Amino acid sequence: MRITLPTGTPAELALPPDDRPPVLGLVLHPDIGGLRPLFDDMVARLAADNDWAVCAPEPFPGRESMTLDERMAAVAGLDDGEHVGDLLAAADVLADRGAPRVAVMGFCMGGMYAFKAAGTGRFDRAVAFYGMIRVPENWQGSGQGEPLQALMQPGACPTLAIIGGRDHFTPPDDVAALKTVPGVTVVEYPEGEHGFVHDPSRPTHRPDDAADAWHRATAFLTT
Repeated sequence: MRITLPTGTPAELALPPDDRPPVLGLVLHPDIGGLRPLFDDMVARLAADNDWAVCAPEPFPGRESMTLDERMAAVAGLDDGEHVGDLLAAADVLADRGAPRVAVMGFCMGGMYAFKAAGTGRFDRAVAFYGMIRVPENWQGSGQGEPLQALMQPGACPTLAIIGGRDHFTPPDDVAALKTVPGVTVVEYPEGEHGFVHDPSRPTHRPDDAADAWHRATAFLTT
């Protein structure tokens, strides 16, 4: 169901079925395409299959009608305080719904923000699917901090990074730097391109790798 966060940002929320108490809260940051049926279904599935409370904020509130090109151009203008603030607000919503602890997960651009959120100290664990480790040059702006630096903050939570070996958004030098950060586990899929897990309609989707990555992510979040 759609809710509005205290920040004014719309978000999709799903709770465990049959009024069961959640065993975990999960804030889920969509890819750059934002909330749409793909993520509505993902939120519902994760809640139903795992007894999690799941909340996914819209990354471009009030600008949902933008094209992909417009969204790509708009990232440089985002401000971490506001954008990560939506993830923190979603975490508070899940805590209010009974989640005993809250993790964060993101895909693509959302994976980049999962890295940033991991450094806030608010989340129990973080999972980033092919998140940008350093802000791409065309996304750099005055409000953008570096994901790699966020992961090095005191109190940063344990983080799992799912990486595709053929993903140009996560070049080898960035991956090598990520592997040196304490508390970060990197799992690489050598043949994976960008977006190989979360959207079966993408030509880059790899079903076997995707199934393995989901298994690892779920196990990481529940341990």
